[in-house]
Amino acid sequence: MDYISILAKVIIFISIINVWFFRFNKKTMYRGGDASSMKEEFAAYGLSESTMYFIGALKVLSALGLIVSIWAPMLTLPTSGLMAILMVGAILMHVKIKDSLKQSMPAAIFLLLSLFIISQSYMV
Repeated sequence: MDYISILAKVIIFISIINVWFFRFNKKTMYRGGDASSMKEEFAAYGLSESTMYFIGALKVLSALGLIVSIWAPMLTLPTSGLMAILMVGAILMHVKIKDSLKQSMPAAIFLLLSLFIISQSYMV
């Protein structure tokens, strides 16, 4: 497997785990609207708390799947595809509430990394 694809998977994994477990209740410059926590961010998007936990579970499972796919390549397409879809959704939520480009940047980077991983899986 290409080392750049592995690096992309590790970057996505570490970032998603960081956001959903360590920065969940912390303000960051990338939160949507003026939110200071994940709950406030999802509320700014007009989404429920149960939706937040569902999306969070999908992101964490996808990130875990990306790490496992380093050793089990058959997981690469489904997990990177799911991550790409989730990141498109995240970007659309930022656009919906007219966030700055800076606030949308992490989702855009993870989308590009996911698309890169997908493209690399077809080259094997």
